[in-house]
Amino acid sequence: MMAEEAERPVLSGAALAREKLAQAKADAARRGQLPRSEPRRRAAGPRRDAGDPQLLGRAIADLLAARGWEQPAAVGNVFGRWKEIVGPDLAAHTKPESFEDGEVIVSADSTAWATQVRLLAATLVRRLNEELGEGTVKRVKVRGPRLGPKPRGGLRVTGSKGPGDTYG
Repeated sequence: MMAEEAERPVLSGAALAREKLAQAKADAARRGQLPRSEPRRRAAGPRRDAGDPQLLGRAIADLLAARGWEQPAAVGNVFGRWKEIVGPDLAAHTKPESFEDGEVIVSADSTAWATQVRLLAATLVRRLNEELGEGTVKRVKVRGPRLGPKPRGGLRVTGSKGPGDTYG
């Protein structure tokens, strides 16, 4: 046996570990203790019966899934966190109005901010899809400030309107 050990190359590191593991498996097989072919299952804790109380978060998630409210709840979450998603500057001048068929309608408080959001539409779609899941938002539609009907009253000038009124 000494001659065999002297002839064998000296192993180190991973090769030594593999050899020792192979020897241990061979010894176990000789004793009739074969290693497991399947990995052990981890205990997930005590099993719950159907009548046991559930964790609140899990109960809400199950309810949303059962009613098909997952996407509307996620959209509501995004609308509620609008400021942290788009940043405080943009959020101060815009607000999300609705989401339907992959389209988010955003209202802006001025035409300048409406133009800014239109320029950022592709970035906004990407950012919203990061929050809601890829492909959820397909486009962003922007509405400028809402100017209602012009008030009528005694102080209004009637007649033709246009450049002639201003320049004389």
